[in-house]
Amino acid sequence: MRLKFTIFTIFVVIMANAQEFTTTFEKSNGLETATHANCIAFYKQLAASSTKLQVKTFGNTDAGYPLHLIIFSGDKSFKPASWQQQNKLVVLVNNGIHPGEPDGIDASMMLLRDIIKGKILVPSNIVLAIIPIYNIGGSLNRGSFSRVNQNGPLAYGFRGNAQNLDLNRDFTKSDSRNAKTFAQIFHYLNPDIFIDNHVSDGADYQHTITLLTTQHSKLGGSIGNYLHTTFEPSIFKSMASKNWPLTPYVNFEDGNPENGWQAFYDAPRYSTGYAALFGTIGFMPETHMLKPFAQRVKSNYALMQTILQQAALQVKAIKQNRIASLKAIQQQQNFALNFVVDSTRKDTITFLGYAAEQKISEVTGINRLFYNHEKPFTQQVKLYNYFVAQNMVTKPKAYIIPQGWHDVIDLLKLNKVAITILAKDTQILVDAYKIEDYKTSPLAYEKHYRHSNTKVSVSKQKLQFLKGDCIIYTGQTCDRFLLEMLEPTGDDSYFAWNFFDAILQQKEGYSNYRWEDVAAKYLQQHPKLQQELAAKRQADPKFAASASQQLNFVYKHSPYYEPAHLRYPVYRLVP
Repeated sequence: MRLKFTIFTIFVVIMANAQEFTTTFEKSNGLETATHANCIAFYKQLAASSTKLQVKTFGNTDAGYPLHLIIFSGDKSFKPASWQQQNKLVVLVNNGIHPGEPDGIDASMMLLRDIIKGKILVPSNIVLAIIPIYNIGGSLNRGSFSRVNQNGPLAYGFRGNAQNLDLNRDFTKSDSRNAKTFAQIFHYLNPDIFIDNHVSDGADYQHTITLLTTQHSKLGGSIGNYLHTTFEPSIFKSMASKNWPLTPYVNFEDGNPENGWQAFYDAPRYSTGYAALFGTIGFMPETHMLKPFAQRVKSNYALMQTILQQAALQVKAIKQNRIASLKAIQQQQNFALNFVVDSTRKDTITFLGYAAEQKISEVTGINRLFYNHEKPFTQQVKLYNYFVAQNMVTKPKAYIIPQGWHDVIDLLKLNKVAITILAKDTQILVDAYKIEDYKTSPLAYEKHYRHSNTKVSVSKQKLQFLKGDCIIYTGQTCDRFLLEMLEPTGDDSYFAWNFFDAILQQKEGYSNYRWEDVAAKYLQQHPKLQQELAAKRQADPKFAASASQQLNFVYKHSPYYEPAHLRYPVYRLVP
């Protein structure tokens, strides 16, 4: 029986090795992209042919399918802990976050096949992990018309996932099962480099592929500096040698690059912004929508190959700088919750464009913009790629979160934040925020009505916390993630994404006729409040004319007013 099994196993391996592993893209002469089913089948067959590949499944997605993770390890080691001990550099590639932009799906299939077949050499100091298709629900929702600006393939997936969410806005709020499962994968791998493959919209130009890189000022520390001065330039140089000239992600649409453009601000909701919170270098390749699909896929292949090649040459420096940056974050005391472009600093880049001209529209009869391909140009343009930190906040010794806010606590745990549980009921002196003001978007954005321009005040309060409440001590390598999520004034904080909206609604109130008598008695006992009420009447005629406003003023300055209203339920423990 054992002999038969062994012969059968050898036969399967021989047959697998004999396969050419030709992709849908190649079979169609660059006109079609793989479906989810044939993409996963391709990787499983490829893994059956090589002990250097492993196919793993994680969690679930909104579409009901698990996420697959394909791992290539040249020395056949598939334990992340051992990779760290051996100082291996881990590269994670994410494909199909927008399945209408499928270039990376097909490029990754061919790249990994060529690595396995020995056409591309990847040293043993590199581990490559690939999520074949991240937005599975969008990939299954296949059509040919949703990407009107795009030149192929013949059919493709849809941008929204099974909840109609844009998953590249979901990395911190994690409304989708996809995002929660991605976090599991991300922290399982702890990647040094993250590549999230896309296709651009916007202006027309000669470049087939552009590159949105983690904003180096935002990434910060020695790893941000190394990315900007050394690693990213090496990628641009290598791509030029492959005849795929790169330009930074083109962030203008008016046809005129003369004034240059600002680097994209990748807030934490985006994939590269999320990765930066954990010291990971992020790249978002953006192939150009108007170039033929076949060219786009080949350029995406070349870029991933280039990143792997340059990473292999610079493993030691990348690892050292990333480790140094993460250690520095543990000691760092002041953190920025927002960044704005520095208009006083810029780089100069080479841009290959087309002349932007006007002609009469055949639709409206009015002048319209068009790019004249008969007038290509090469121009030095300004790139404003330096950002200034704003909204600085000092790191507390710890945060305390009552256990009832379990959605937030679960997300912190998912992102490997270390949490201590209170063993008994305890009174603790804390700094408590009060939400003084905020603006709420009148329009829905990714299933939320986001808050912005949040203003807070802070006061010291001795509060009762219960057994089971959570204390989160800082000094962790994830401190940056922790502060940007828990500080309410942060761009992508949990407060901004409505996780704490219950505190914005007052739960108790009063009947005016009853409160009149209680308020009168309370004012008699508190002459200072009487003076404050009189001063406000004097300063504000509308207030003086409104009985309800005056009653409410007294109520909110009395012990009858509930302390939980507008009190932000994440408390700061300070030395």
